[in-house]
Amino acid sequence: MKQQKNWAGNLIYQAKHWYEPRNVEEIQQIVKEATHVRVVGSRHSFNDIADSDDTILSLGNLNRVLDFNQEKQTVTIEGGLRYGELSSFLEERGFALPNLASLPHISVAGACATATHGSGDHNQCLSSSVRAMKVVIANGEIVEFSQDKNREEWQGAAVHLGALGVIIELTLAVIPSYQVSQYVYEHLPFVQLAGHLDEIFSSAYSVSLFTDWKQSVINQVWLKQLSDDKTSVRSELYGALPAKANAHPIQGIESMNCTEQMGVDGPWFDRLPHFRLDFMPSSGSELQSEYLIPRQYAMESLQVIREMRALISPLLHVNEIRSVAKDDFWLSPSYQQDVIGIHFTWKDNWQAVQQVLPQIEAALEPFQARPHWGKVFTMPKERVQSFYERLPEFRQLLVEHDSAGKFRNAFINHYIF
Repeated sequence: MKQQKNWAGNLIYQAKHWYEPRNVEEIQQIVKEATHVRVVGSRHSFNDIADSDDTILSLGNLNRVLDFNQEKQTVTIEGGLRYGELSSFLEERGFALPNLASLPHISVAGACATATHGSGDHNQCLSSSVRAMKVVIANGEIVEFSQDKNREEWQGAAVHLGALGVIIELTLAVIPSYQVSQYVYEHLPFVQLAGHLDEIFSSAYSVSLFTDWKQSVINQVWLKQLSDDKTSVRSELYGALPAKANAHPIQGIESMNCTEQMGVDGPWFDRLPHFRLDFMPSSGSELQSEYLIPRQYAMESLQVIREMRALISPLLHVNEIRSVAKDDFWLSPSYQQDVIGIHFTWKDNWQAVQQVLPQIEAALEPFQARPHWGKVFTMPKERVQSFYERLPEFRQLLVEHDSAGKFRNAFINHYIF
């Protein structure tokens, strides 16, 4: 088998068998015959959450929109479709999703499986748009999980880490299309952030802060403003001034692959992500970590990271800070609490990064920092498990549908079981 890697190139998949099925029947047959199975989407996980010692399914061929119901405002898609293609389909019909991640290149099923998110005080993780999903479980049969049929079970199944089975269909709720204007402000003094964090994060529909910690400033504040709400467009933002040209989150990189800024109106799908679909955001030569922290500890945790900047900055491309609204998904880091995400895009130097991660995790421990399921982290399993009060019920849900653990791997066994 040809060697297969994740998008960043930091992980070589260990599976003995790699399949790219073209239909559901093939998936069912492969699942029935395999000992252990995991699924990859767009391969944007930075750890081994999607790896397998036996079989990996890549769903890139299952990338169609299956149904669009304008009256119910839902869309049903196959398990391999990416956000970029789904967004184009919806926009052509006058509809949209309420939020997107920073990249449109990621698969919908994979992002929702790990509670991936965008930003915005009132925007939940991407899983919140999903209303139902069809799953090929361990015996090859198809089971449907639905918010309408069993809400309690749905809250357990929505963020499933790939451990329930192969997601072959997702039904998502959609909303009428909308326009967004993007503004970038530069050089926000950190001391102003300390005094006005809530005002800054509530100043637009979606807000992202970027810094490399080389100075005592937030390098950039990206405000994604609904175009029919111009009330918060301002000449300065607590000392930060408007950028004079389109910017890239990483200092010194050309902005050509970023979505349009400077207050130019554009469709939701071409403003909510930071990067355009027709450009890859980078070559993938990077590592990523993220910690989700209860909102009440946001400023204290940022103070701690700032105090570690001499240790962090030499290894860092950029730090992004976002807000995520609470949800009810058992394994979501924002389960029943609003959170702030502190996202590290590291230089591709795992030897050095794995030395600094335990120090960051120890410093953030008083603030209940939860690692993103699909990023690199070194936190002990006991601490990870302690954050999820519904974990025993999630384990039971997995056992009900996969008693032999066919869809488990080293990651699931370690952090869940």
